[in-house]
Amino acid sequence: MLPDSGFLSNASQDLRDLMGRAATEVTLKDGETLFDQGDEGDTLYAVTEGAIELSVLSREGRKLSLDILRPGDMFGEIALFDPSLRTAAAVAVGETHLLSVRNADLLRELRHAPELAVDLVKLAGQRMRWMNRQLSEQVFLPMPSRLARKILHLTEHEKTDQPMLDMSQTDLAEFVGATREAVSKTLSTWKKRGVVENAKGGLKILDSSALRAMADLDEL
Repeated sequence: MLPDSGFLSNASQDLRDLMGRAATEVTLKDGETLFDQGDEGDTLYAVTEGAIELSVLSREGRKLSLDILRPGDMFGEIALFDPSLRTAAAVAVGETHLLSVRNADLLRELRHAPELAVDLVKLAGQRMRWMNRQLSEQVFLPMPSRLARKILHLTEHEKTDQPMLDMSQTDLAEFVGATREAVSKTLSTWKKRGVVENAKGGLKILDSSALRAMADLDEL
């Protein structure tokens, strides 16, 4: 069944049931590409097991990681409304299982329940507002705030007071659109304050409250 989180968190049960009838299963190996930036896209995906990394490439070939999606997360929903070129690449992190819903299959189901199209349009508007917020963060927030937000986001699935982030400084730099040197300098300052510490292959969060304060979560 499709999750009732993310894009579908405010969907009616009838709409989730309808989309569930149109869904099919997809399995990816570790490192396998689901789609590349610029590929034709007409499908929404939901992660049921494993993880998906979303990233984009600049014209100069520089990679910017956007997110790591885990079970319950959904992506590619714009393709349900406007099948077009993918704006990011999606790659499996570990063996990954997905549910997919194609534009054509969803439209076929909606012909039998056209009243649910209004529900779907409302979800699209909510998602667009969320995407605008993400863009504003990337453009207007200073790098340390973006870094703090990204670390909190990438560790929010861990149910512990001192979560681990298994990610290199180079990868973190790709997530916040900064140089590795800038990220390293910021993390060094946070280590001196006792906010984070080095761990095998990544970071250990020692003071999540301090990190949330530096994230300026009330801004934007």
